[in-house]
Amino acid sequence: MKRTYVMLALLALVISAISCGTSKSGTSKKSSDLPDVSDVEKELFTKTEADTVHIASDETTYEIIIIEPGFNTWLASIAKPRGYYSQSFLENRNQIMVAEWNRRVLQPFRYDPNLYEMQIDYQPNIDYGYEVNYKLYNYFIYFQRKYRQRLGPFIPRI
Repeated sequence: MKRTYVMLALLALVISAISCGTSKSGTSKKSSDLPDVSDVEKELFTKTEADTVHIASDETTYEIIIIEPGFNTWLASIAKPRGYYSQSFLENRNQIMVAEWNRRVLQPFRYDPNLYEMQIDYQPNIDYGYEVNYKLYNYFIYFQRKYRQRLGPFIPRI
């Protein structure tokens, strides 16, 4: 059986080091459009220890691998709990944010290629299950808040 992978791997140490010193904003939205982050979030955003999240669903053969210091702790302590959002809500938001993410990957001179390293293979006609959609959505929220980006028309709130 062919196993399909939805992969999102970011080398956070490189991203943190490079994105802190870059002059590219990587976004067409103003930073003032983004909400302020709490002191607890700021502390998590500065973590440098390895923090890998492997997202797989027992119901499906799809998975996501996220390498981002602080994300696992952020997911457990700050993100909305499982069941807060419906699967259809998560799927709709993920489709929008994946499309924008992939668009930015293809424009490395306009958007920081250290933030947008690889495309995400997310197909709207595939049921990835709740867990994969929940963690992907929350990664996008984490990413937008940490790097002050907007991946769609919605303000990344928690």
